[in-house]
Amino acid sequence: MDFIFEPWPWYVGGPLIAISLLLYFYFGKNFGASTNFETLCTMAGAGTLSAYFKKDWKERDFALLFVVGLIIGGYLSSVYLIPNQYIDLNPTTVNELTNIGFSNVGTQYFPDEIFGEEIYSSFKGFLILLVSGFLIGFGTRYAGGCTSGHAITGLSSLQFPSLLAVIGFFIGGVIATWCIIPSIF
Repeated sequence: MDFIFEPWPWYVGGPLIAISLLLYFYFGKNFGASTNFETLCTMAGAGTLSAYFKKDWKERDFALLFVVGLIIGGYLSSVYLIPNQYIDLNPTTVNELTNIGFSNVGTQYFPDEIFGEEIYSSFKGFLILLVSGFLIGFGTRYAGGCTSGHAITGLSSLQFPSLLAVIGFFIGGVIATWCIIPSIF
């Protein structure tokens, strides 16, 4: 049973993702997480406020299981897997992250400066969460899907708009990593 507590190699995870995609394609479904927010808003009655949410949420109920699995898997991995792992980072990366204000670099996956409990009670933390949530929501809607939908489903079905979206995601990630995050911290 020790293999469960170790990171799985690419040759296990990759085929599992491929099998999942084949099942999605076989049943005529699309894979992605961001559409679940629409589904949750529709279930909560947002259709009374906006015609955009006047949909039959039962057509997407299968995707809600994916989100439930993400939540359960995230909890299990944060409690049982992550505390047992050492993060082998390049020493230059450790120095750069320490220089811009991150602590515990290399000892935990989620920095306290972004995911710690005190971030929720500070004005700066609240502002970061608010702006980040807005940008993610707007970007996901504008791009017509999220990173998992475009990068996994869109690219595997050779959709050109997904290729453009994934290129945009990478450009945004580089800008955030090199410009935005260092200026915030």
